[in-house]
Amino acid sequence: MTQNPRTQALSDAGVSIWLDDLSRQRMSSGNLQELIDTRNIVGVTTNPSIFQSAISGRSEYGDDIARLAGEGKDVDAVVEVLTTDDVRSAADLFSDLHASTQGVDGRVSIEVDPRLAHETEKTVAQAKHLHEVVGRENVFIKIPATKEGLPAITATIAEGISVNVTLIFSVDRYLEVIDAYLSGLEQAAAAGKDLSRIHSVASFFVSRVDAEIDDRLAALGGEAETLRGSAALANAQVAFGRYLEAFDSERFAALAEKGANTQRTLWASTGVKNPDYPDTLYVDELVSSPSVNTMPEKTLDAVADHSEPAPALTAEKAVSAKAVLDRVEAAGVDLADVYAVLEREGVEKFEKAWEGLLETVSASIDDVSA
Repeated sequence: MTQNPRTQALSDAGVSIWLDDLSRQRMSSGNLQELIDTRNIVGVTTNPSIFQSAISGRSEYGDDIARLAGEGKDVDAVVEVLTTDDVRSAADLFSDLHASTQGVDGRVSIEVDPRLAHETEKTVAQAKHLHEVVGRENVFIKIPATKEGLPAITATIAEGISVNVTLIFSVDRYLEVIDAYLSGLEQAAAAGKDLSRIHSVASFFVSRVDAEIDDRLAALGGEAETLRGSAALANAQVAFGRYLEAFDSERFAALAEKGANTQRTLWASTGVKNPDYPDTLYVDELVSSPSVNTMPEKTLDAVADHSEPAPALTAEKAVSAKAVLDRVEAAGVDLADVYAVLEREGVEKFEKAWEGLLETVSASIDDVSA
């Protein structure tokens, strides 16, 4: 099959395109393989909302739920089996790609229980558990970038487990994430682990930033409204500038000599939430090498149809982007509060989705047990 020329152009520019979705039906129907073959998909991300959508009310999972319930497994155990089975199957689908890219791509992410977002030790324990249960080298364990998540990231990396750090909204927190990753690599090196086998991405969220800040700019009115739609891209562009600085540092150079990989930026939440904005906005304006852009299928389709990528991000672009954020703050937007709200709401959203998934599966267990 032939790759779409627009997705191929992104790939050629150093952007790894990952699909922000996974379901058993998507794999069994051949759809995921088709996206690999025709849309340059080289990885998959999941989260509690994706699993809730995939499993809730879908017949593909009915037999497994009945079998597991018959074995006496409780709802948490059933959900773990369903989700890790899907991730393992997807990881197998990407295994050749993972090998051909020396572990960079061909990745499938699975998130720790979102109810553990503020519990460091339990997060580390579950990260190890999920890594063992999935049993595939190309799995990424997703850990949220909460304050409590930062030491968990370090500890998990130190164990030699590859991590996708999620729910990053601010540049300041992103710098803490980079430090957590480098600290983990340093501990892994001291323990004699092979750093070349440890990979990580830092998932920097985009569209949710505009959604929150645009509402605040609209409430301020006047000149502030002219800044709508500018903050999320500026925030991400500044972050990429920090990436360039951090991984051109003496600290990372010392680790690179031991085989360490950079922690790529991953642009997450790239489907536009405001219909007035171009539907490929958070793809076209965030071309950066190396990076990952994880897209919902709707955004992927739009990119394949009419994407027009802007020039790649540079350190100079990060400087001008910082000026945009300064103007947003000068207009009266409390950026620190924005980021705090988005992190809190992000955790709560995933907790709610996970609880919804547990409720759905629990109801299915009750039905087959009746």
